[in-house]
Order: sequence, then structure tokens, then C-alpha cells
Amino acid sequence: MIRTGLVIRLGIGQLIGWGTSYYLIGNFGPQLAQLHGWNDAIIYGGFSFALLVMGAVSPLCGRLIDAQGGRPVMAAGSLFHVAGCVTLAMTSSLLGYFTAWLLLGIAMRFTLYDAAFAALARLGGANARRAMGQITLFGGLASTIFWPLGHYLEAQFGLSGALLCYAGFALLSLPLNLSIPAKKTSSAANNTNPGHASPQPPTLTQAAAQAQPPAPAPALTPNAARRDLSPHQKMLCGVLYACIMSLINIINAAMSAHMIPLLAGLGLMMAQAITIASLRGFGQLASRLGEILFGRHFNPVTVTIFASALMLLSFAIGFGAGFSTLAAIIFCVSFGAANGILTITRGTVPLLIFDPAHYGQQVGRLLLPGFVLSALAPSLFAVSIDGPGAQATLGILCLLALATLAGAIWLYRCLYKKPSAT
Repeated sequence: MIRTGLVIRLGIGQLIGWGTSYYLIGNFGPQLAQLHGWNDAIIYGGFSFALLVMGAVSPLCGRLIDAQGGRPVMAAGSLFHVAGCVTLAMTSSLLGYFTAWLLLGIAMRFTLYDAAFAALARLGGANARRAMGQITLFGGLASTIFWPLGHYLEAQFGLSGALLCYAGFALLSLPLNLSIPAKKTSSAANNTNPGHASPQPPTLTQAAAQAQPPAPAPALTPNAARRDLSPHQKMLCGVLYACIMSLINIINAAMSAHMIPLLAGLGLMMAQAITIASLRGFGQLASRLGEILFGRHFNPVTVTIFASALMLLSFAIGFGAGFSTLAAIIFCVSFGAANGILTITRGTVPLLIFDPAHYGQQVGRLLLPGFVLSALAPSLFAVSIDGPGAQATLGILCLLALATLAGAIWLYRCLYKKPSAT
């Protein structure tokens, strides 16, 4: 059992981490361009570079957490986070700007959900699903809190002052990450590698039991997939998981960097766009709370299918945002709800496929393509909004969401379809 106090501390760390790193460019991108006289390709290219760095260090991060636990890795990530914000605040050169994003890229991979999920899987094994959902409740409010807060700090202290405040917030996450236990819990140890337990001589009772015909396999619970997956099936499930997460990463990177400009391009005033975009956090919070309360009744892949369909619906509603404030609000809240659920299943679906003892390494490798592909999203979507326009950009997002839904349905069939009779 993972203790509530640890979940709260990790959750607060996620709130700070997401708000002051991943959502930073959505807050300060235009101000950075104005301050330095750089174009959007450079400004969003820095964030894209950080996503590439996340992909490059992802396998290493997973291996380190499997071997050493989450505490040293996530604590180091907090220090990289502080250094990145300070560098971004103080630099006036391109080299310094991209150095800042290099540091922030390492920090994001070492501290955000994927690292926290791996740390929890190491501590709680297959029972970590609930804790994974709980920490995302805090992170779901990151944009809601830090987008308005960032604009307030920038107005009060200037851009450099606001970024130094972000560095101070990042430093607060260091003791939170240092509180992660160094060792696995006993329950995790018992749930890990069950097939590698030391063999014991069978007793007479055991021998008699072994002589009986095998009992029928137990029915699948919502939190478990079939355990007789062949190596080929596991590989296919892993590839599908990687494809789904790559699409989700692309969508999330694009929306985190451009949700405010997208709403403005649809016809909203900038102040109105900031306010409405911040509502996505409430959608994330509500959906994650629902997953925590009721998710045990559904397997994570079914939840992924539902969330992918909701995301597709949200983008369809977004076409009316320029004509109706209500449509804009529904668009942002429903997108936040879908993204909030998908963030949780990103961590829980691999528990159906892989041994928790190797969770970090397996997921670290599978997330690599998603980080690389999502690195292109901020720059490409900036070109799309400025060129073809916001309506065309929404059409692209609809296609990506549709592909995500198709991949989730395919993954469900691979995990849960009944074997054919022979």
C-alpha cells in the first residue's frame, strides 16, 4: 500500500513541475519573442528541443528508476528544473536559450508523470493504479493555476522576475521528491516476478492438488489483462501502446503550447482566451477524480477508448468556439477531461502488459518515439495556426484524435479478445 502522505507530496510536486516547465512556453512564448526579438520558430523550437531531450534521456531515466528508485532521479530532476528556469531568466543569447531548454528537457523527463508513475510502480507493483490517478489530480490544475499566475508575476516583476519565481517554485519540489522511499514496499516485492520465487519441495497436499485437473482460469478483472500473452502478442501490444501514446503526446504538446493562440485564432479576445483555456484544468481534475472513484470497475484500455472518443468530440465542438463562448468553454473543459484520463491510462495500461519490476525500462523505451514526434508539434502547429488557420488546425487535431481512438480499440482487441477454438 502506497501511503497517502507520499501521494500528496508527489502530487504537489507534479503541480509545480507541470506548471513551471511544460506549460511555461504557453505562458511566456510571446513575451520571450518580444523581449529577444526572435521569431516563433526559435521560441517554440526551444520547447521542441526540450521534448527531443526528454526522448533521448527516457530509456536512461527508466533504467535508473528501476535500479535506484524514484528518489535520486526525481530529486536530480528538481535541480535541473531550477537551473533551467534560472538560465532562461538570465540569458540573452540563442546558446543560452537552448541550454535552458536542454536543462528543462532533462528536468521534465526526470520529474513529471512518467518518472512518478515508474517510481510508484516500483513501490506498489500492480497495485499502484490508484496512486497514479491520485497524483494526477494535482497536476491537472497546473495550467489553471500557473497560466493566470504566470501572467500576474510577469506583470508585477517582468519576464525575468517571473521566471526566477518559477525557479523558486521548482526548488520547493526538491524536498518533496526527496521524501520518496528508497526501497520497494513489501506488497510490491510480493507482486513482482512471481514466477521467480525460490522453489519449495511440494508437500503431500500440494502433490495431490497438482494431480487434479487444472481449475478454470479466473475471469478477468478490470485491472488485469490475460496473462497468457505470447511474446508476439506482448510485442504487438507494446507497439500499439507506443503509437497511442505518441499521438497523445503530439496532441498534448500542441495544445499546451498553442491552446491560447488557437482560441484567439478562432475569434476570442486574448484575455478571454487565457481565461477559457485555463478551464481545461477543471476538466482534468473532474475526470481524474471520476477515474479514481470509479475506474476500478473498468479496465484501463476501455477507459482509454472512452477518453479518445471524448477528445475527438471536444475538437469537433471547438469549431464553434469562434461563434459561441459556451462552445469554447465546452471545448476546453471536455478536452481537459479527455486529456486528464489519458494521462492516467498512460501509466496504468503498461501494468497490464509488463512486469512491474521492469516497468521503468519498458515504458522508457516505448515513450521515446512519442517524445521525438511531439517535439515537432509546437513548431508545426505554430505554422498551421499562422498559415492555414485555426479551423484547419482543429481539423488536423480531429484526425489525430481519430487515429488515437482506432489504436485504443485495436489494443483492446489484442488484450481481451477470446482465443479462437481449435
